[in-house]
Formats: sequence, C-alpha cells, structure tokens
Amino acid sequence: MTAGWTCRKGSAAVEFAILSPIYLMFLFGIIAYGIYLGAAHSVQQLASEAARLSVAGLHEAERRDMALSFIASHARGYGLLDPEKLQISVVDSAVDGTRFVVDLRYDARHLPIWNLFDGVVLPSTTIERRSTVRIGGV
Repeated sequence: MTAGWTCRKGSAAVEFAILSPIYLMFLFGIIAYGIYLGAAHSVQQLASEAARLSVAGLHEAERRDMALSFIASHARGYGLLDPEKLQISVVDSAVDGTRFVVDLRYDARHLPIWNLFDGVVLPSTTIERRSTVRIGGV
C-alpha cells in the first residue's frame, strides 16, 4: 500500500508549477525597476554633462544656450529617454550667484514599471535631477 506514496515522478513539475509564478514576478520586477533606474541615471548624466559644458559660457544667456543645445542634441542618444517628456530649467542659481543650475524633470509614466502588480511600492512617476556647477571654474 505504501508503494504509491514513494513514487516521486512528477514532483519537479509540481514544484515548478508552484514556484514559477513567484520567480517570474521577481524577474519582471527586476527588469522593470532596472529600466526605471536606467532612465533616472540617464537624466542625471544628461543634466551633469550639460552643466559641465555650460561652464565655458561668459554670461547666463550663453551658458543657457550652450546647455539647451547640448540637451537637445544629445537627449536622443539615451535609449531610455524620450526627449518630448523632458522639462528643462537652466539658470544661474538664485541662492548663490557663483553657481549655474541645470534642472531636469522627466515624465516616466510610460515606463513598464507602472504595470507591476497592485500593492507594490513604486517610485515617483516624475524623475527629477539637478546638477550645479561653479561659474568660472575652480
């Protein structure tokens, strides 16, 4: 009578059927968060590079034009960014006149992270990054 209970054929298939949804959820979560974090890193890199480039400008208007033209020409080079969803603010700092600020806001609602299951803690739908550089070098 106990011979039927010792047969282990199919136990791996049953374990796979039970655990595979959990593994797939983890996998898709890792991919979705990776895409979001990649987009956040791209926004920061774009802001930092535009701010560094603009240091060469002699006055605020020239620095602004240099930063805006850099962002316009290089934003498409970041695969995770859609330049149409980017809001740009490029000004001398209101707090400290020796600093220049490039502030970027990116609407990330189109990224796949928002398709995860309900109840999962998610980051903000807007990625905000700022880069500040000193005017005139060191």
